[in-house]
Formats: sequence, structure tokens, C-alpha cells
Amino acid sequence: MSKSHSSKQWLRRHVSDPYVKRSKQEGYRSRSAYKLLEVDERDKLFRPGQVVVDLGSAPGGWSQVAAKKAGAQGLVIAIDLLEMEAIPGVEFIQGDFTRKAGLEAVKAALGARKADLVLSDMAPNFTGIPMTDQARSMELAEMALEFARLHLKSDGALLVKTFQGSGHQEYLQALRRNFAKVLVRKPESSRGESAEQYLLARGLKAGAMP
Repeated sequence: MSKSHSSKQWLRRHVSDPYVKRSKQEGYRSRSAYKLLEVDERDKLFRPGQVVVDLGSAPGGWSQVAAKKAGAQGLVIAIDLLEMEAIPGVEFIQGDFTRKAGLEAVKAALGARKADLVLSDMAPNFTGIPMTDQARSMELAEMALEFARLHLKSDGALLVKTFQGSGHQEYLQALRRNFAKVLVRKPESSRGESAEQYLLARGLKAGAMP
């Protein structure tokens, strides 16, 4: 399949996607907002006044949901390499979370606080080489876990996007070593052909290990 034909096919699917249409009607910046809303409806992630960290936040769909749910007394700290238009209640950092400077900026924004919820919808820039893309995806997931281990409250939660493939089971086991409960979620708004899953980890264990 030629790249141009593939791009046209993607565009047709995108334009006709009901979640894309709904996001435009309801003011969300991306269809991925509905993935987070579905998980929240099922698992009750949010409550007013929370401190939420959104890793890989642009264009802002998840940050919009988090800010609305956390309310005026809450705080959402978001980071992404790309620019993101301001969202009320969200402290945005344009930077690379995988680099020391980006990580330190998030830590500085947290200050002495611990997060109630860490969200990671991060994905690499895909190369089209499956082994490379999967390895880079798992590396991002591992960094989100490491951040949660250090900066999450003991009763907090981590929601992280992963892709089924090499390293996925090992990552699932790492979550189970660190958290009391780990759940696998595939929201209806996640495209059926996508290998993505969302892993929800709750109850950080004392002395959690990599």
C-alpha cells in the first residue's frame, strides 16, 4: 500500500470517527479524552482537589478531563515536547520528560507534594519498524512507572498506555511487584485494530522495587 493511499485511508477514517466528531462538539482537544473518561467511569480515578501529573499531554485532551475532575482546588501538572495551548487549572511544561531537565521541571512543579494520580498516554514517534517502536514504547512506560514509584502517594494510582508485544508481560509483572492491584483496560473508544492497552495500577506498595 502506498503511503499516499494509506494517508488518505487514515484521513477518511479519522473524519468519520464518531469520537472525533464528539470531541469537536464537546470541546475536547482529542478523541483520547474519551478513553480516560471511560476508565474513570469504570474505576473512579478522579476526585476533587487531586494533584495529577499528565505525562505526554499534548494536545491536551487528558489534561482537560483531569482539570475538570480535580476542580478549582486541584492541580494538574502536564508535560510534553510539543506546545500545548493553555488550559485553566493546568500547569504546562514544554519539555522532554525522558531527559533530566524535563523530569526536574515536573519535580519542581510538584514541590513537596506527592501525586494522587499519574497519567501516561505517552507514545514514541513511530518509525514503522515494529521491534524498535515496541522497545521505545516500553521504555516510556517504564519511565512512567519509575516516576510513579518516587512521586505517587501510597493510595494513588498510575494509568499508563502500553502496546501488546515484546516486554509487555514483563512490564505487567513489574507493576504487580510495585502495586497492590493492577487492571488491564481497553476502552471502547480505543480503536479495535490498535494494540494499545491501558494498565491501571493502584495502591503503591511500601518499598516498591523496579
